[in-house]
Amino acid sequence: MNHSVLVMGVYLLDKPSCIVPITRELGKARYWDVEQLWVGLGTGGVPDEVAGLTVRKVVPPGMKFLLLNQLLAETAIDRYEFIVVCDDDIVLPSGFLDRYLTLVRRYEFALAQPARTHESFIDHPFVEQLDGLVARWTRFVEIGPLFAIQRKAFGLLFPFDEASPMGWGYDFFWPCVIAGAGLKMGIVDATPVAHSFRKPVSYYEHGVSSRDMEKFLRQRSHLSPDEAFYIVESYAF
Repeated sequence: MNHSVLVMGVYLLDKPSCIVPITRELGKARYWDVEQLWVGLGTGGVPDEVAGLTVRKVVPPGMKFLLLNQLLAETAIDRYEFIVVCDDDIVLPSGFLDRYLTLVRRYEFALAQPARTHESFIDHPFVEQLDGLVARWTRFVEIGPLFAIQRKAFGLLFPFDEASPMGWGYDFFWPCVIAGAGLKMGIVDATPVAHSFRKPVSYYEHGVSSRDMEKFLRQRSHLSPDEAFYIVESYAF
């Protein structure tokens, strides 16, 4: 069985980030061959520890999912069982990747995210960790700060739709795509990540992304929040 995983992400060069501890923790995986491809956004210097993982520098503005599409186009993605998309402002628990992907596999999630810790910044309360659960089959997986896509969903979700270059709205569109293909998506509560390093939407224009999302969703089948924030099945310890 293929035990390869590709981690992709964008990190800020001119602002504080958690890129060094994130890449260090992901690189400690024992049961996965991990490749990391990162884009540095800004004019600052690339930290020495991530120089070998940084495939390019981009001067802002640089739209996250447009940059990720460039990486996807340059990569033979079928070599990987999972592709993980990760932001630069989270704290991962020790042993994260091994535990997280084991559970994603166990529950056959084609698209999955870890829950957020209780003290995290949380836009959608639905993604906060539910104590006592290992995972839950849901109709919602958020576009950040971290999500994983299994190979069987690559053709459904890649390349990312550039009509919403920051990804806003994907998480209400994706459930229709995943369910339409007879696949599952979910949240892993047993491996929560802390998202409290900086407040979301701190360094880009909220209004532009919001307008992109409204237009994106008008033109595509999608779920409403009431429909999306729904647990199909839960899995307890």
